[in-house]
Amino acid sequence: MPSRAAADRQAPAIQLSLFDAPTAAMDLQIESPTRTRPTEPVIVAPTARPIAAELDPSEFRHPQADRELRLNDHVVAYSLRRARRRSIGFVVGVDGLRVNAPRWVGIGDIENALREKAGWILRKLVEQRERAGRLQAARVEWRDGISLPFLGQTIVVKLDPSARGAVLVEPEAAPTSVPSSSAPRQLRLGLPRDATPQQIRDSVQSWLQRQARELFEKRCQHYATRLGVRYTRIGLSSAQTRWGSASASGAIRLHWRLIHFGLATVDYVIAHELAHLREMNHSPRFWDIVRTLMPDYESAMSPLKNQVLPVFD
Repeated sequence: MPSRAAADRQAPAIQLSLFDAPTAAMDLQIESPTRTRPTEPVIVAPTARPIAAELDPSEFRHPQADRELRLNDHVVAYSLRRARRRSIGFVVGVDGLRVNAPRWVGIGDIENALREKAGWILRKLVEQRERAGRLQAARVEWRDGISLPFLGQTIVVKLDPSARGAVLVEPEAAPTSVPSSSAPRQLRLGLPRDATPQQIRDSVQSWLQRQARELFEKRCQHYATRLGVRYTRIGLSSAQTRWGSASASGAIRLHWRLIHFGLATVDYVIAHELAHLREMNHSPRFWDIVRTLMPDYESAMSPLKNQVLPVFD
């Protein structure tokens, strides 16, 4: 099952990151057997809606840009690569716009194609810029007192040299004027006060992975019993593009960072992968199986698309 978050984390020229969408790309087919001036391009990707008129004029510059032009009052500096291909390809990543074009296509025809798809290109450039901002904001500064999501709730990491290992504790009793439920739980790490960021990160990550394995084993057993299927083993995954996978041999792999989401979302991914032990496809029959396990699976899967997870360096 593809992961949004997996491509999103490392912010490649799209996932997830670990936890975001796949690369925005488009191919414009230009056929010219005689290598004369190409005819009007044939669009083979879906046509996007026009970009919002209220978008402020701005500049988008690829670090390897060797050409630029103005698209709807926005300066777009792009990287042009020549290749042995029959189409013009646009790839919009966190660095900006890259254009892959056949050697025989002239600059004028390339820029005409860019102008024709200006709305699509600008929208993707804006989305990538916003995505980069979200990722930067989600980057974890590993220190005493940081907050992290755990099973849909917030936990606070505290360094406690007296603790043994990592221990999740309930909040201390709060004054009567403040509901005790408003205070987050604490993950107390048995580390010195001067622990390095890497020590803190490694300790937190190890604890999260242990919690993930324990939870996944329980929930897989629960849903496998309901569905009447047998899995052979459960493994933790750190895949860049998938939240989970199921093989015909019965092996289930689940991304350990699902532990950040609420239980309903975790259950959805588990139900999804176990349903593949009945149907190794995404046919209507497959989704009917998922629906028998989770009638409201659409709402449970929504956080996988929309929630930005903390970025672990």
